[in-house]
Amino acid sequence: MTKLRYKKVLLKVSGEVLMGETAFGIDMPTVEAVAEDIKQVVEAGVELSLVIGGGNIFRGMAGAAKGMERASADYMGMLATVMNALAMQDALERIGVQTRVQSAIPMPTVCEPLIRRRAQRHLEKGRVVIFAAGTGNPFFTTDSGAALRAAEMQSDALFKGTSVDGVYTADPKKDKTATRYDRLTYHDVLAKDLKVMDASAISLMRENKIPIVVFSIRERGNLLKVLHGQGVHTVITEDS
Repeated sequence: MTKLRYKKVLLKVSGEVLMGETAFGIDMPTVEAVAEDIKQVVEAGVELSLVIGGGNIFRGMAGAAKGMERASADYMGMLATVMNALAMQDALERIGVQTRVQSAIPMPTVCEPLIRRRAQRHLEKGRVVIFAAGTGNPFFTTDSGAALRAAEMQSDALFKGTSVDGVYTADPKKDKTATRYDRLTYHDVLAKDLKVMDASAISLMRENKIPIVVFSIRERGNLLKVLHGQGVHTVITEDS
């Protein structure tokens, strides 16, 4: 197989992916399948950190829309990401991948507090670090949290694992005429208002010159393929 394109990666996994085919919650067979893909990547020598969304359990915006105070709803969403992180940690450690969860909201009985230098040491030792609770602040999405952690860890790329195989001109689930982009610039994403990540996350990646790679994590083995520059995906960089 070809040489790895990136050696240090932050992987953002949407919470919805962990639902599998269920309506909500955590589908452990799906979590275990994602864990197997992560194990392949770690064994290939990649320093990998993760951010997992919480949309499969609780979405802050949905709670706010139903009358709940936005800040309270967002904190509940952050706690949902901790639950997902612990589920992923369990799946990874059962297959022999050393994993640490660090939460932006301190909860020392269940995981480590977020300490950047400690996280860096974990990665150097070959452990997977899962960053939970977003940025620790309301009004920020887990996309922003992923971008922030990618910058802090000095990642070579931010991988966004979703249920679609890249960035399209429109939602391919709703518009059959939508076409996929192979490459985009950060400016293209912002100017065309493409729903990849929120604008603050895109801007942070542009400022730090960290490429964003969007791919389908539902396809088994795809994470390693994309790291080798293979498989179907979309790359977002400064130059198209």
